[in-house]
Amino acid sequence: MAGSEAAWQAAQMGVPVVIHEMRPKVETFAHRTGDLAEMVCSNSFRSDDDEQNAVGLLHWEMRAAGGLIMEMADAHRLPAGGALAVDRDPFARAVTQRLKSHPLITVEEDEVSALPACGHWIFATGPLTSSALGEAIAKETGSEALAFFDAIAPIVYFDSVDMSQAWMQSRYDKGESE
Repeated sequence: MAGSEAAWQAAQMGVPVVIHEMRPKVETFAHRTGDLAEMVCSNSFRSDDDEQNAVGLLHWEMRAAGGLIMEMADAHRLPAGGALAVDRDPFARAVTQRLKSHPLITVEEDEVSALPACGHWIFATGPLTSSALGEAIAKETGSEALAFFDAIAPIVYFDSVDMSQAWMQSRYDKGESE
């Protein structure tokens, strides 16, 4: 999503952009499509509360900046209380369609396997980076410079929770049990 938003913002400022997307030619274990901005772990952008939450404030700022990701998230929003959740597949298709239809954006379905020697580049890649590109980045920056944070949401079974140490709270109506 970061690459899609960066491409959109640059193109909106009049800068010609080429997006390189390795999928669907080079697959990952998690992606199912070749769409840009495909969400694979969750359909949630977390809190959308711009007054009480830093993530919600970032959403507000991205909307104020004319961000494509927030526009498409709002267009494909699902009920999730105070969170911003989206219908994943239509969201990714809509982002892809808007980027591909922008006159200053070209999408090339190819794998970037080496760092380019010249030009201006943004590498917006994550834990599913191809091995070749990951190795090229590690060689240039040192492997200790590579990090990725994934806010995984594990499945927890109710009967495994010690309720004398935990409490119930709904994400939909703050402060009350479901």
